[in-house]
Amino acid sequence: MLHGTHTIATDAGKKADMAIGRPDKDIRGLFRQMLFKNRVQLAGGLLFAVLLPVALRFNLTEVPLTQSSLTNTIAGTTVALIVGFLFFRRLSDYPGTGGISYAIPVFALTYSAILIFFFFTRLDYSRYLFAISYILAVVWFTATSIATVKLRTYRIGIVPGGQVANLHDMDSVEWVSLTSSGEMPSGLNAVVADLRAGFSPDWERFIAETAISGTPVFHVKQLQETLTGRVEIEHLSENTLGALNPNDIYLKIKQVVDWTGALVALVLGLPLLIAIAAAIRLESKGPALFTQPRMGYRGRAFTLYKFRTMKIDDASAGSARESAITREDDARITRLGRFLRRTRLDELPQIINILRGEMSWIGPRPEAVPLSEWYEMELPFYRYRHIVRPGISGWAQVMQGHVASPGEVLGKLHYDCYYVKNFSPWLDLLIVLKTIRTILTGFGAR
Repeated sequence: MLHGTHTIATDAGKKADMAIGRPDKDIRGLFRQMLFKNRVQLAGGLLFAVLLPVALRFNLTEVPLTQSSLTNTIAGTTVALIVGFLFFRRLSDYPGTGGISYAIPVFALTYSAILIFFFFTRLDYSRYLFAISYILAVVWFTATSIATVKLRTYRIGIVPGGQVANLHDMDSVEWVSLTSSGEMPSGLNAVVADLRAGFSPDWERFIAETAISGTPVFHVKQLQETLTGRVEIEHLSENTLGALNPNDIYLKIKQVVDWTGALVALVLGLPLLIAIAAAIRLESKGPALFTQPRMGYRGRAFTLYKFRTMKIDDASAGSARESAITREDDARITRLGRFLRRTRLDELPQIINILRGEMSWIGPRPEAVPLSEWYEMELPFYRYRHIVRPGISGWAQVMQGHVASPGEVLGKLHYDCYYVKNFSPWLDLLIVLKTIRTILTGFGAR
């Protein structure tokens, strides 16, 4: 299954799943071509999830369109479905998306927004039709998402030369090694090349002709980033991140949203916070909160707050670096602490850090100061991750889980750089959805 390649499909356009210059004439090929079109998927969703419930509820010749409740329901579900579809397609630009695990929350968000609008405007609507429309929307777009993945096989040609050898390790694509610059194999969706490598005039002409013909040509690092969700940094001068500074306007908007959300969460979640704190005090001696210096925004240290999940007697054993590392099946973790870590409830006191402007809901995970200083000595460009506020959850956490050794942290840095490069509300929304799944599954917890 290939996720995160919507970019390939978008750039390929009508070339996707067609022989180069020769459209697929059979019925199955035509069906596939139609299914891959966004407008066909959207039109099918409107028919299946908006009009079908109305047709089943009423006789087609007797639909009471004069009833305001019915017209409001049709208009509301139409808007919710269209906006949900746009969200759903936008999220598919990123790796690891697709299927029912994202269709349910995305359409729940848009349909809930319409319900809130109806509530405050006091517009009448059919609760039955609205609920059926949501269920059918999830069913339809889940089915089309699965079908497109099953029916689409990406065949990508590899131009020899440079750093392209590792592409064959990615089994989500059918790779075709190009051996001659004079002939283009049929049925390729795209071509990839290391555009930093030196090519002969024949291969340069081949790459140019391929692009002119309408077949997308990707730089190897661009394609690896699309497939893996990582930006591998080798040299600062390489500037694979584009502009080194993320969108400043969104940084400010995000801080306002973070602060508002943290204030609401603190007010609504205060009883839960008190209950967890009391349970910690009852289980083992020591304070309910654990504080630790962490490296934060723009490389400034701050005090991070968490619920204590370790025994206080052993929490400071060993060197500062060693005590900062949580290992697999760490004996210092209490029984309640394991539950809090698995469900991520131990992170809730960081609401205080968000209110103080030190953290965000979403961002690179802040490391303990001793660990951060160690990683900075071992890993070039590590400090770059401090260009945005650290978060309670982040891209590396939902994709990789907890890591500690410099080798693993290098992979984490690649995920963090991908987050900074693609810094946007869309990626933040995807991380929120993945975080919910992470909480339910306990992925990456220690």
